[in-house]
Amino acid sequence: MNALYEAAKQRYAEIGIDTEEAIAKLGDAVISMHCWQGDDVLGFDSEGGLSGGIQTTGNYPGRARTPDELMQDIDKALSLAPGKHKLNLHACYAIFEKGEFADRDALEPKHFAKWVAFAKERGLGLDFNPTCFSHPKAEGLTLSSPDEAIRTFWVNHVKACIRISEYFADETGMPCVMNIWIPDGLKDTPADRMGPRARFKKSLDEILAQPYDKKKVYITLESKVFGIGVESYTVGSAEFTLGYASANGLVPLMDNGHYHPTEVVSDKISSLLLLNEKLALHVTRGVRWDSDHVVRLDDETKEIAKEIVASGRMDDIAMALDFFDASINRIAAWVVGLRSFRKALLSALLTPHATLTALQDSQQFTKLMVLQEELKTMPMGAVWEEFCARQGVVAGEGWFDTVTAYENDVLLKRV
Repeated sequence: MNALYEAAKQRYAEIGIDTEEAIAKLGDAVISMHCWQGDDVLGFDSEGGLSGGIQTTGNYPGRARTPDELMQDIDKALSLAPGKHKLNLHACYAIFEKGEFADRDALEPKHFAKWVAFAKERGLGLDFNPTCFSHPKAEGLTLSSPDEAIRTFWVNHVKACIRISEYFADETGMPCVMNIWIPDGLKDTPADRMGPRARFKKSLDEILAQPYDKKKVYITLESKVFGIGVESYTVGSAEFTLGYASANGLVPLMDNGHYHPTEVVSDKISSLLLLNEKLALHVTRGVRWDSDHVVRLDDETKEIAKEIVASGRMDDIAMALDFFDASINRIAAWVVGLRSFRKALLSALLTPHATLTALQDSQQFTKLMVLQEELKTMPMGAVWEEFCARQGVVAGEGWFDTVTAYENDVLLKRV
């Protein structure tokens, strides 16, 4: 242990915090890394571009174009991010043998066998997402479509994803979080709000008729307020998805980029934890609205982490990242996001929540404010450096030298 850490350890002990315990808990916290940052959410099952109200901006060189390239990039990013991780896949990342193809309603576990082998070699769990966008049958509505053939296609797709998710859990020995999100909605004022939501509910009812082991697969339902092309009406609104999840034993999932700029997910976490056994989060950085920017150590990210830790139920919360930025080095984007969110968790683990709660409950608001402000300049950096050293990862900005060398040796040669 270095002298800076020893001094920090003593300083935190003065406010009742055991830094050794915090480091241990931080190392055990599992963050799910999203594969789609590495290739701009394009996947491998189509020649088409990104569609469905999702945009990736920028054209930074070195985008992964093949499964091998994406896996190589994931390895590089994870080598620079301390702590435990899972890998989060979308269905469009199916890997087909030469001459083979299966449409999304016919996907099978074998189409993800290479991902399973990759994960098992690295001790990673796997999470999964049906891909209800970037497909000819997703040019309009999907699970809420009035076209029965299209609606059935997407129902069968999600059912296939449940089977694949259970395969992931069986192979890795870790539960798979399978998240359902659809881009369905309307750009302008709808004539009928009830109909699409009724069809979405019907689709979900049919999907859940697919047998699966609830101890192995946690099906989540993700809400959204509005987005590109669905500014006036979003079928899977917060009220619908949260209500359906609670009524049907699913896990509610909140993406903090899916809300109005004046709303904060950190304030919603406690409510959902009181009403649900589990909760799932897609952590991103929303700028204005519906934007998936690289996660940074900003106030809302720290507040989300604080609510996770203070709840005492971190094990009940599935924590995943979700952003895609093609304007900067994609590996660096992953590393910044993973490290920033883990730093936010460390900040929360180094916070004397019981002391602060006692001050709030006894209405000692002046002292509460004073202590909250003092906490902002506590020596968290020294604890982070000690944590990284124990994990065998560079603590400071020196990790970027590795990314720069990788860019020159690998990424810039992809033409």
